[in-house]
Amino acid sequence: MSGRNGNKKLVILTNFKFVIARNEATSSPSIARYAWRRGCRRGYFARSSLAMTIWCKFEFMKKYLSLVTFAHTIFAMPFAFIGFFLAVTTTSNKFDWLKLVMMVLCMVFARNSAMAFNRYLDRDIDSKNPRTKQRDIPAGRISPAAALTFTLINCALFIGTTWFINQLCFFLSPVALLVVLGYSATKRFTALCHLVLGLGLSLAPIGAYLVITGQFALTPLFFSFAVLCWVSGFDIIYALQDEDFDRGENLHSIPAWLGKVNALRLSTFLHVLSAAFVVMPIFFTPVSYLYYAGVVFFCVMLIYQHLLVKPNDLSRVNFAFMTTNGIASVVFAVFFLLDRIWIK
Repeated sequence: MSGRNGNKKLVILTNFKFVIARNEATSSPSIARYAWRRGCRRGYFARSSLAMTIWCKFEFMKKYLSLVTFAHTIFAMPFAFIGFFLAVTTTSNKFDWLKLVMMVLCMVFARNSAMAFNRYLDRDIDSKNPRTKQRDIPAGRISPAAALTFTLINCALFIGTTWFINQLCFFLSPVALLVVLGYSATKRFTALCHLVLGLGLSLAPIGAYLVITGQFALTPLFFSFAVLCWVSGFDIIYALQDEDFDRGENLHSIPAWLGKVNALRLSTFLHVLSAAFVVMPIFFTPVSYLYYAGVVFFCVMLIYQHLLVKPNDLSRVNFAFMTTNGIASVVFAVFFLLDRIWIK
């Protein structure tokens, strides 16, 4: 069922028994109203304020989940669980469901803030880059003002949630936001921007540890350093796709600075350091064979992604970036949690 204009589509959602209108280029509200009226006239669904409300919320959530690339939460969230349950199982502090929920909320709010601000700040750059010009702001699906508002709301929610956790987390919350938001500006003046991104995600394990204990310790820092090196390394691999664009736009990155071959060498070095840091907790806390198995799997995935990407063949960069690293973090965290249960 389509109108005269090819980009006006009516899609019947059988679960809700009503019609959603969507303009693929702009998600224009006028197109939505046009389809709603047409659907009513043709009897596809009855006029229903409830159905319209459901549709609006569905479209709203979908747009903002796309804006923040919510699937990428899979990189840091498993390490936040590692930090949280490390604190529960190696200190006298008890497990607390409320603190676990608040930890997850802090992770979500911080990630939403960082990603939305990145899309806001990079909107002009993204519009020029063929790889990123279809992102939500350049494509017109979300306005810059809406993205900035979304950022500020999530920043406030993040700080507000830390108030209910403990005093140290609350006092450190602006520092955490400075790091995760500040990354977006770094590509304009330093090739070390990848390390700043790694630093932002490395706050996950130590931050989750602080949720339970309210004090720093050495072992969770090993996991933070592992994340720092791991994320920095795979972000360098991801940035290989934009080497020529970055040079042309005077943007800074390791590939634009060192070239593909040397960038991959540096990425390999960082991943060797990451592997070393996930081994270090073995010497400071009791672990079982399950943790050793997790370490082996994590290291194998690090090696595998470097086998996928070559200086003259970047066709599998996205697979190396998203799939292998997502699997590595989740499986490693599962082995860690099983190890904690076994040791407990």
